[in-house]
Parts: sequence; structure tokens; C-alpha cells
Amino acid sequence: IAMRCGGCGAKIGSNVLSRVINQLSPHLREDVLLGLDAPDDAAAVTVPSGKVQVQSVDYFRAFIDDPFVFGQVTANHSLSDVFAMGAEAQAAMAIATIPYGKENVVEQQLLEIMDGAVRVLDQHKAALVGGHSSEGAELAFGLSVTGLIEKERLLAKGGMQVDDVIIITKPVGTGTLFAAEMRGKAKGRWIVDAIDCMLVSNHLAAQCLYKYDVHACTDITGFGVLGHLLEMVRAAQLDITIDLNVLPVLDGAAETIEMGIFSSLQPSNVRLRRAVKNPQEATQHPHYPLLFDPQTSGGLLATLPGGHADACIAELHDLGYRHACIVGQVKPQSDMLESVHINLDQPR
Repeated sequence: IAMRCGGCGAKIGSNVLSRVINQLSPHLREDVLLGLDAPDDAAAVTVPSGKVQVQSVDYFRAFIDDPFVFGQVTANHSLSDVFAMGAEAQAAMAIATIPYGKENVVEQQLLEIMDGAVRVLDQHKAALVGGHSSEGAELAFGLSVTGLIEKERLLAKGGMQVDDVIIITKPVGTGTLFAAEMRGKAKGRWIVDAIDCMLVSNHLAAQCLYKYDVHACTDITGFGVLGHLLEMVRAAQLDITIDLNVLPVLDGAAETIEMGIFSSLQPSNVRLRRAVKNPQEATQHPHYPLLFDPQTSGGLLATLPGGHADACIAELHDLGYRHACIVGQVKPQSDMLESVHINLDQPR
């Protein structure tokens, strides 16, 4: 392939882009004044009175060969930040990098990835209002998402309270499993199960948690279970206990960890072990490395009153989050610098 230009010379051609957009059916909303149905230099959306707009962006390289499925996973991943804050999705803008190639191949890949993303956005009544596409060495995709919520209902990470229980809604292990898949060490059914899990939206789970007086919530992504829990702990200035024996794990993740296969982000995440009060004891547990495993389209971590936990877990199971469970408790802040105790006792 001849040398390819940078800057705006790297954009995907307007004919290709127009043909792709014309094949999409993005959700239409009354609060979108200018979107893909009336393209302009920028999208224009309104914020209803009494509500605030929350914004988030995610973008990463492809780790799945199927562009359509990759688009679906990325859309679910990108929407989760909005859902974790209690908001409903409003609009999204796409960022796509398509590998250099013949025009028809570029067009097909762009169409497939956008079709996957738009189908997920449509399910959540979020409007695709614009974006940017360019050529590049590797397939990559992301979405900038906006959501709406009443100001007084906005849910933040730092709201956890003493005696809250910590709930997780999905199993973990995508980081190690896809690292193993890249090495040809993962069984096909492990990867199929992981993809199925990543395709499950966090929307209904967030609504359920809110119903049971959730105090704090976040989604589990690149920094792993421990990393995202520490964000909540530091914001609330409290301590927590994690029950490692009940941590839900994707099929095959324990095996790939045992093989010594980790995500390339794992070493950076493991530096957070300094927050653990009993590291020598905790490292003996085979699932300990999974606390640092980066997740793509992972579940939610939330804290809520212990008295509401059983009913909440039961409803989450009814909604399809069959691995949802209590994985820890919130404790008063101690005098120790470390804030996390890993409990290795067997569940009763």
C-alpha cells in the first residue's frame, strides 16, 4: 500500500462515509436538534429543565475479529459509565479507526462496526449524532456518550457508607482470557462465554441497584475490581473487606491465570496491591490476580444497605445477572495506611 497521509488526509472518504451512514437507522430523539438526520458541523442537543448532562468517552483497539460484535461490546462498555451514575443515555458520537485497505473493504468494516454499535444505542434510546472516522494501522473504535439525570439523583463513587455491602453484577476475567486467546491458549467456549457476558448491558442492573437505595456505584473496566473499588474507598475515606472466595469468575479465567497468562495492563494494576492490608496471605489465593484483571464491558460495583441486599440480589438474578453476589463489606476507616482487607474464609 502506498504511503498514507496523516491529519485530515487520513479521513475516510466522504462517499464511503455517506453510504455507511445511509444504511444505519439511529434512534431519533426530540431533544436532539441537529444529528445525523440533519448533518452539520456539530451536533446540537438540549438539556431538559431540572436535569444535568453526564459525559464519558471510551476508545480502544479491537480484540475481537468480528467488527459487528466489537461494535456491540464497545457500545455496551461506553454506556456503562452513564448507567453507573444513575443516568439514562441520551446521545453518542463515534470515533472509528479502520485499517488501510481497498475502499470496499474499508466500507464494509466501517458499516459492520457502526451497525453493531447503533443496535446497542437504539436498545437504550440513545441517538447517534455524529462522529469521526479515519484510516489507521489497526481497527479501533470508541464512543463519547452523554446521559441525563435529575441533579439530586446523581450517583457518585464516593457515597459508600459504613456497614454497606458491596455487590458485583458480572463475573471477571476478560483480560486474562483474551490475552490467552491471542496466544492460542484459550478454549473456544471460554471466549464465547466471555463475549456473551460483555454483550450484557448494565442498564437494567443499574436501575435495580437504584431501586434498592444504592449509595455508590461504578463500572468495572481497565483498572480491575481492586482499582475501581479503591476509587470508591478513597472518595468516601472508608475501609473495605473483600471476600475473595465468592468473587464470580468467568469460565476459563482461573485456568489462564494458572498458566501465568495476564493482560499487558496487569503489571500496572498490580501496583495497587499496596492498598491491601494482608498481601502475604492474600497472594496465596488462586483468584487473587483476578482482582487486578482489566475488564472490558465489565459489570457494576455498588454498595447499598445490608438489609436490602438479599432482595436486590434476587431481582438481579431474575433480570439475567445470574452471577451477581455480595463480594464485600464497607468498614470504618482504620488508622492503617492500607484500606483493603482480603477475607479468605470460606462462605457459610
